[in-house]
Amino acid sequence: MCVKVFAWDLMHILSFNKIDLELYFKHIKKESNDAMQKVRSYCGRLSKVGFVLLLVCMNVIGQQQDEPKQQRPRIVATPTPPKQITSNNQSIEVDDGDVVRVDTQLVNVPTVVYDQMGRPLTNLKADNFIVYEDGQKQQLSNFATAETPFEVALLLDTSGSTQEQIEMIRRAAKSFISALREGDRVAIVAFNKRPNGGKNLSVVDVISRLTNNRDVLEMTLERIGASAGTPYYDGVARIMDEIFYKPSSSEMRGRRAIVALTDGVDSVSEKEFADIRARLQSVDVACYFIQVNTENFVEDRLLLDCEDRAVLVLSKEQLNRYRRNFDPKADPEDYYDFCRLGKFQRMDISHKLYQLARKEMNELSLSSGGKIFPVESLREAQSAFTQVAKEIGTQYSLGYYPTNQKRDGSFRTIRVEIKGIKGTSIRAREGYHAPKS
Repeated sequence: MCVKVFAWDLMHILSFNKIDLELYFKHIKKESNDAMQKVRSYCGRLSKVGFVLLLVCMNVIGQQQDEPKQQRPRIVATPTPPKQITSNNQSIEVDDGDVVRVDTQLVNVPTVVYDQMGRPLTNLKADNFIVYEDGQKQQLSNFATAETPFEVALLLDTSGSTQEQIEMIRRAAKSFISALREGDRVAIVAFNKRPNGGKNLSVVDVISRLTNNRDVLEMTLERIGASAGTPYYDGVARIMDEIFYKPSSSEMRGRRAIVALTDGVDSVSEKEFADIRARLQSVDVACYFIQVNTENFVEDRLLLDCEDRAVLVLSKEQLNRYRRNFDPKADPEDYYDFCRLGKFQRMDISHKLYQLARKEMNELSLSSGGKIFPVESLREAQSAFTQVAKEIGTQYSLGYYPTNQKRDGSFRTIRVEIKGIKGTSIRAREGYHAPKS
């Protein structure tokens, strides 16, 4: 038994990258009183042996951080304090006399190219691509072929799922992970429920950070459970905050994606679609959606009496979203109590919320260079996941520094063309928001 626990701990710890461990170590140094308890909460359910292993790892990193850094050659020795400059969205400390090149933000464009038969082309070179921003031709600085490794954040919507459905989601996710290539790294994010004052709150859990350790990922999937609601946009925000919060490494060259299994109908998020769209348009993350059709199942339960234990009640957040988008002049009190709504009104609200969700998912996928894969049930999800893995394996990443260096926050349109090959069709990121000073 001890051997099994030790093996699990070791695999779990190996899934933490250096950034994770550095964050944990800094947290301990900053919060001395309750550090141990907080770090334990970050690390999940490690045994005592595993926790000791983690502390050893962090101690090694801490010693490395404390070592004096080698000084770079100085051109002019002027005793003035360091300056702060920004390069590629990162703050860098610079001493006087250092030679520094300040670049504008690197823009990465996820791109898939198809031949006349609709088959992806995977043998193209950088010379085959022409990129335009607002109609102006750009010079490619980075180019990643379809063979370059990928980083994927897998978002699993388990809201309202039964144990049987959880198992189907788990199997589908495992098939997706196994279909990826050896160098691809995956993080897993899922919805869960947490007791609070006699009620269950819907929360977003990052249950595995980026790793290519398939054993760790499969064992992590055993921890997913059913959620009391759908904090869909909160989930995307959590990915941006904790998974893709730094620019991608030179090895990955901007090849990142969010792959979400969901019906897209948000019920409890604090974040709004407009916020998420703006954030995604400022980064280089392609969005793929396996869109599960749950509309008929949901509407059948919406028509039940509120006293029925099987009834499904639209949340206040959903009713407010409906009012803002479809009935903005209505009195908010008209949509305050779901149980006071007539059955036809419930049906109409549900139908329009599903339409809105599909529209928003379509917009996010198109603008980011991703794609939607509609499925009628969770039983079809496994096949859809396989298709997504194939799509990701055929994607190029085109990187350039914009000729327009204004930091005005404006939206810039992107167009990609192929030269030297006839009859091709292209799916690429449609644009982005420029940085704002």
